[in-house]
Amino acid sequence: MIRAAVAGIGGRMGSRVAQLIRETDGIELVAGFEHPDHPKIGKDISELVGGAPSGQTVAGNIQQVLDKVDVVIDFTNAATSLAHMQAAAKSKKAMVIGSTGFSAEQMHAARAFAQEFPCVLAPNMSVGVNVLFKVVADVAQLLGDGFDVEIVESHHRFKKDAPSGTALKLAQVIAESLGRDLNEVGVYARHGLIGERKGKEIGIQTLRGGDIVGEHTIMFASLGERIELTHRAHSRDNFARGAIHAAQWIVDQPPGLYDMQNVLGIKKT
Repeated sequence: MIRAAVAGIGGRMGSRVAQLIRETDGIELVAGFEHPDHPKIGKDISELVGGAPSGQTVAGNIQQVLDKVDVVIDFTNAATSLAHMQAAAKSKKAMVIGSTGFSAEQMHAARAFAQEFPCVLAPNMSVGVNVLFKVVADVAQLLGDGFDVEIVESHHRFKKDAPSGTALKLAQVIAESLGRDLNEVGVYARHGLIGERKGKEIGIQTLRGGDIVGEHTIMFASLGERIELTHRAHSRDNFARGAIHAAQWIVDQPPGLYDMQNVLGIKKT
């Protein structure tokens, strides 16, 4: 039985991951923790995730739970997840991270930490999106430079980073497939008299509103036709279940930084 802890167990994603762990065979919830000033620290975890009192209380940091667990699932934020990675590297405990908004410098640090322990770090844990990553790379390669590429992403009003990690990953995958540098061709906003679109631009546009779980559309457009690929997430459970599947997979892997395409067998390590 795999023993799991959930970081940010009081949040929307953390609490749902914890609930679904309790419904999943082969893995058990043995701990959860929050930031040090969270009002539920010391309370029974059931107050956050429901169910009968468990005797498990909400811890105030990752160090208090690492000796109890095999894997930590983390949907907090980039800076917090990076600090958790540093602790996991010292204890050699596995992690699954769904946080987004990592800077280039933070990703460099994450790769360094992951040399000491196994970690899945992915901007999107859903099966459908990870298949989409593969599909858009193939489509971009087949179409080449004759089609303009635009990505539009929509999320709920509470999302703090923009564009979404998934949209950026889609743009990166497409740029690599076309032999472009996203730092040079990415366009994140348009306003005013901007002139004609440059041929190698990759547009990434952001929408925020209401309770949209997540929607990503990739448009390949030429003069006379276009192809659109869209993924819509109807529930956060897609991401939570993907993270739990990743947690069950990662505990048997050697140290390194993996993504969901590794977990799903879409690409090899």
